Amino acid sequence: MQSTTGGKTLRIVTPEQAAALVQPGQWLDYATGFNQPDLFDRALAARAGELHDVNIRNCLSMRPRAVLEADPDSRVFRVFNWHFSGYDRKQHDAGRVSYIPCNLGEIPDYYRRFVDRVDIAVMKAAPMDADGFFNIGPLCLWHPAVIERAKVLVLEVAPRMPCVVGPEVRVHRSHVDFIIEGEDGPMPELPNAEATEVDRAVARLIANEVEDGACLQVGIGGMPNAVTTLLLHSGVKDLGIHTEMLNDGLVELYRAGRVSGARKATDRGLVTYSFALGSQATYATLHDNADFMCRTVDATNLPDIIAANDRVVAINNTTQIDLQGQAASESDGHRHISGTGGQLQFVRGAYASKGGKSFICLASTYERKGVRKSRIVPALTTGNIVTTPRSDMMYVVTEYGIANLKGMSVPERAKALIGLAHPDFREDLSREARERGIIPRSLF
Repeated sequence: MQSTTGGKTLRIVTPEQAAALVQPGQWLDYATGFNQPDLFDRALAARAGELHDVNIRNCLSMRPRAVLEADPDSRVFRVFNWHFSGYDRKQHDAGRVSYIPCNLGEIPDYYRRFVDRVDIAVMKAAPMDADGFFNIGPLCLWHPAVIERAKVLVLEVAPRMPCVVGPEVRVHRSHVDFIIEGEDGPMPELPNAEATEVDRAVARLIANEVEDGACLQVGIGGMPNAVTTLLLHSGVKDLGIHTEMLNDGLVELYRAGRVSGARKATDRGLVTYSFALGSQATYATLHDNADFMCRTVDATNLPDIIAANDRVVAINNTTQIDLQGQAASESDGHRHISGTGGQLQFVRGAYASKGGKSFICLASTYERKGVRKSRIVPALTTGNIVTTPRSDMMYVVTEYGIANLKGMSVPERAKALIGLAHPDFREDLSREARERGIIPRSLF
């Protein structure tokens, strides 16, 4: 079927016809989150018996990918991922997905300078509007750079895709090669983890540091969400938002009237974000809402752009910190669990912001196989990846307190971090710090 509305003929094809375009050795892009195609993915998986050496880049899969389920030994489809979801992590554990190291805000530049090929890009979009534009929804990220580089662009039309406001979220029909009529189902949601008492204790410490007019960036997880909940019930006002990920907590602050953006230097009066994942209520709030500005990730995450705003408050999680202040936020030894994402860029941008503050938060302990262990350690687990270097670390927060490591010597840092550890581990940490020479025996 063909549509000739607006000049160029749009070729409307079945998922099977679109999947038939794929040839051995090609590089495909599946986009991110709920921009990833479903019908095309299933149709491509059905061709597993006749293809080989098909390479796919994707990010944050919100649903199982048919190409992986149909090819458990990765004999046909090789998947490369910019940042893991829980599903992606399991596929990586099974040897089916490989991580691409990156600072998320640099990825548009990677496509324009370093990625050799994008043979076919496939992503979801809202139905075409009266002016001939498709809206790719609240996940702009690096998608415009992918579209720019792609030899063939296939859009899988999703009737319930939120249409959002942003300079690069719309794709004109003249850039589209094929259209698939997609399923009329809701966009996948990202459930909010229930905040624990530890999360709330950390959140209280951070919330006390947030001033009127602060410009927020909040990462994913129970602790950052707990901070937004506390801010919702505090007296803080006139907030700005300039973030990579827009979550339910930030949107609730907006709906409660706590966000004005009036003191921002960039996108004054607007909520700036690069992608949104959360509830249907959040997606409904974003739909055609001119108070929100969805931008590419190089317009949200580059430190100089972040720092243009005063009083930036960046709140991010980690899983392990050593006594010198190195944070490992993306791996568990040699096991990759998530990605660098925007953490390092927002740490640096917040530090460079006038009056800015960067918070790396974590629970002091975790439990594995019934054994409680400290997340603050003398040395990182072998194989662990440093996400935020010690030289960039500012505030560290656990349920036992908050410490600003800027300007501290190595022994001072170690002492401060030991004070943030669970009391049951402090004596051993102090002993090991002295044995390793992190704290000279002549000091403290």
